[in-house]
Amino acid sequence: MCAQIAFIGLGVMGFPMAGHLARAGHNVTVYNRNSEKAKRWVARHGGQGAPTPALAVRDAEFVFACVGDDSDLRAVTLGADGAFAGMKTGSCFIDHTTCSATVARELHALASGQGIDFIDAPVSGGQAGAENGVLTVMAGGEAKAFARIVPLLECYAQNHRLMGAVGAGQLTKMVNQICIAGLLQGLAEGLHFGRAAGLDLEAVVSVISKGAAQSWQMENRHETMALNQFDFGFAVDWMRKDLAICLQEARGNGAQLPVAALVDQFYAQLQAMGGGRWDTSSLIARLENNGGGQQK
Repeated sequence: MCAQIAFIGLGVMGFPMAGHLARAGHNVTVYNRNSEKAKRWVARHGGQGAPTPALAVRDAEFVFACVGDDSDLRAVTLGADGAFAGMKTGSCFIDHTTCSATVARELHALASGQGIDFIDAPVSGGQAGAENGVLTVMAGGEAKAFARIVPLLECYAQNHRLMGAVGAGQLTKMVNQICIAGLLQGLAEGLHFGRAAGLDLEAVVSVISKGAAQSWQMENRHETMALNQFDFGFAVDWMRKDLAICLQEARGNGAQLPVAALVDQFYAQLQAMGGGRWDTSSLIARLENNGGGQQK
């Protein structure tokens, strides 16, 4: 059945996610701060663009957002031009932004006061996952509201699960980022050690990837790490944003995150090297002190 959908935020994730919804036959209206990107999306996928979030959502039953951070999310939801000003009672707001659990709970309270469902639903899988429609969605919210959106999530996600009340999706995404940070540092150190020891890195990975050291990062990033190629993927700047959220949450709940805090410092050093837009696997560039040269 065709649904009336608004999609706010057409970055490297939102652009293809909205496209999957349109290809599934839904009527999609898009809003993006850079209107030229919205025009490109409409030219490729059909549907229509709108000049403000409020106008984009006025006919929508489901409103999706995928923006940068807490402040961006507040900017597109609140105020006279924000999505909440235009959403109708009984509609549902699905937030795919990776942000704090605090802002998710804040916006849920405001939405509920207007008779709007709110689901925090950060994703994992990166740009490739979004383009190929194989993302993982971790959600927080009411079970009845989540059940409504499952058929839509399946347009671009191969895995989805309701993790608990509002905020639980964001907290689960924090666990995801904490795990990735330590894993990538371990992989960087392993490859760095192997090179220093004079080993054939491809041969090393072909062996250890069949055992307990195997990971998605090893399978998908070891070759580019060995070649110092980092001009793709999930940027260091965004990982630092995510780790800041994790560390702030940990200060509130008492969790100890010594490795995540250390890796955050390493990413700061990569930013100082000019690597803010490099992929997060660029941790090896810091170890080898090669400036992360983009070999082609």
